[in-house]
Amino acid sequence: MSREQLVVQRARKSFHTGKTKPLEYRVHQLKSLLRFISDRRRDIADAVKRDLGKSEHGTELFETLGLEGEIKLAIEKLAEWAAPRPVEKNLLTITDEVYVQPEPLGVVLIIGAWNYPWAVTLQPLVGAIAAGNAAVIKPSEVSSHSAKVMEELLPQYLDKDLYPVVTGGVSETQELLKQRFDHIFYTGSSVVGKLVMEAAARHLTPVTLELGGKSPCYIDKNCDITVACRRITWGKFVNCGQTCIAPDYVLCEPSVQSRVVEEINKSIKEFYTDNPKTFEDYGRIINQRHFKRVMSLMEGSTVAVGGDSDESQCYIGPTVLKDVTGESKVMKEEIFGPLLPIITVSGVDEAIQFINEREKPLVVYVFSNDNKLIKRVIAETSSGALLANDCLVHFTVSALPFGGVGNSGMGCYHGRHSFDQLSHLRSCLIKQLKMEGINSMRYPPHTAKKLGWARFFLLKHVNVCRLRRMALLAMFTGLAAFVVQVKGVKYSSPVQIGIKGFVLVSGMLYFTGL
Repeated sequence: MSREQLVVQRARKSFHTGKTKPLEYRVHQLKSLLRFISDRRRDIADAVKRDLGKSEHGTELFETLGLEGEIKLAIEKLAEWAAPRPVEKNLLTITDEVYVQPEPLGVVLIIGAWNYPWAVTLQPLVGAIAAGNAAVIKPSEVSSHSAKVMEELLPQYLDKDLYPVVTGGVSETQELLKQRFDHIFYTGSSVVGKLVMEAAARHLTPVTLELGGKSPCYIDKNCDITVACRRITWGKFVNCGQTCIAPDYVLCEPSVQSRVVEEINKSIKEFYTDNPKTFEDYGRIINQRHFKRVMSLMEGSTVAVGGDSDESQCYIGPTVLKDVTGESKVMKEEIFGPLLPIITVSGVDEAIQFINEREKPLVVYVFSNDNKLIKRVIAETSSGALLANDCLVHFTVSALPFGGVGNSGMGCYHGRHSFDQLSHLRSCLIKQLKMEGINSMRYPPHTAKKLGWARFFLLKHVNVCRLRRMALLAMFTGLAAFVVQVKGVKYSSPVQIGIKGFVLVSGMLYFTGL
């Protein structure tokens, strides 16, 4: 029996003890995870520095800060998320108890990515713990230092059997994928995502695939190009361009291309100085294989800004490319590096056509002061998300589901969406053994009369909350009328009586929130 098989068996055995069912236990594990991040902040930063050349402050900003927010939100909202959720009834079930009950799926496999080795690996874990699952955590072997720290230190804080960390490369991941899980959560490329989904299909295991793709960025010529380029520069070159939601390429009209290049160049110097290679907050390509891949993508395009590199340090400077077409090499795959191609289009019509001729991206970016233009891009394109007049920041909003569509992924997470994604939302209906006369309409023999009654009871939906409010309103109206009638001798005019009743009813409605 392989190590991976033993780990999964142990996690499933521990899950079947029922220890993850109580919310108190889940909260305890979430607090332990929060303590891990707090206690081991320096270890995490050192590992990310060695993997990606990222600064300590950069690691906190882009790795652990959002993670802490997700954990605190889950702790605060867990009781609400896990509570039964009443649903609308029909007349046939109006006296019954009808609700949705979230319940744990079982054992979840989380396969993390190397570009943000802590955020994209542990954020799904927050959802798995909150939902009451066991989780096998597989950090990417590419970010080897982070994987080692996670393997050595995380078990000191979390239940070792329920939340084991498995390290290794392709063979270890393949062995894990042979095991039966109740959900697989994968972050990475579309190519590997297909392999994960194929492996999951053998056990009919549902998957969440957080993939990537070429996220377009359209710049309207009438927008504030200085501000737009400043935000695009930040979104593109943070983490040395190794961000799944980074703007992959720019679409703009020929009349503003030179201005766009100029403004991006200014922003690069503002953010990373004249020598990004020596600047603390400009990172490195993860390894030499990816360095060579990114460098090869520049073939056939003209370097407008940057283009400098140092293979020995896996360094590629912030680079802007022009004279790029849809057939250029840089447009054949997700860049995942500090190259920003600019493609000229005649306007928003051609930009929308260009986007729609390709796979659905993880995010579409549009910069414009024209709200109608923005709404048109929303209406006429499809993507995991759309962000207008900024980059990346939608990732920070826990209330927004984060995920792709089509080739950019399936499923979503963040906040309550993580909890729901890794829960089974179980339908529950509890009837009483009464009112058999009404139930007889569904028993044979089936007649036209019974069908008519069934149509009435089944197709008439009842909003119980609204009925409750109407009943309260009727009760307060009656009470107000009674009070006014009793005190009516004080008022000589029917108008005065009516005003008094209106004031009483309005006051009661305000007091009760109706």
